[in-house]
Amino acid sequence: MRTRHPISENLDSLIACRSCDLLLDRVIPPPGKVARCPRCHHVLISNKRNVIDNTLAGALSTAILMVAAIFFPFIALDEAGLHRDASVMDAVGAFADGWSAPLTIAVAAFIVVIPVTRAAALIYALLPLRLGRRPAGGAARSFRLAMALKPWSMAEIFIVGVAVALIKVTDLADVSLGPSFWAFSALIVVVVFENSTLCEWTIWRLLDPKRR
Repeated sequence: MRTRHPISENLDSLIACRSCDLLLDRVIPPPGKVARCPRCHHVLISNKRNVIDNTLAGALSTAILMVAAIFFPFIALDEAGLHRDASVMDAVGAFADGWSAPLTIAVAAFIVVIPVTRAAALIYALLPLRLGRRPAGGAARSFRLAMALKPWSMAEIFIVGVAVALIKVTDLADVSLGPSFWAFSALIVVVVFENSTLCEWTIWRLLDPKRR
């Protein structure tokens, strides 16, 4: 892609880098290739096949795995004949008293509410397209919300924190990992897959056919 000077003619033929705001001629790369900003090397367009299918599959998988992660036991502790199962919501509620209450809200938002909301927004925006229908009303706003929430979905950070904590806990009690832990682990793989296959430019063009 090359920089256009001055800006004129058909604005639909231009694309702006979301990282450094450099304005470029829009050139769609060959299948399987990506177009990068020449200044900051941010990916502008990734011409990948099955973008809708892969992104929608990732969103649906996230929703299903999150349900399992919430309602199944996360870890089980055994010590001196005592057994205790702990779920994700138990971990969230552990900070619910006193000055730690805001931490409960933050933890619940980052590891549960935001990932579920983002998955629901993607499903709402992309499912009609996958079914060959016109975009649903508010699909563009829904997809924009999903992209805005992307940096704040931190289920994978939660797993890293838990892994560090488990190293300490194993010295005090016998620890066994429950279905919820493995659901969160699978969720990390799904998120990585979704992010690697998602092309925002492609989806925006499908949501707004007039701008193709």
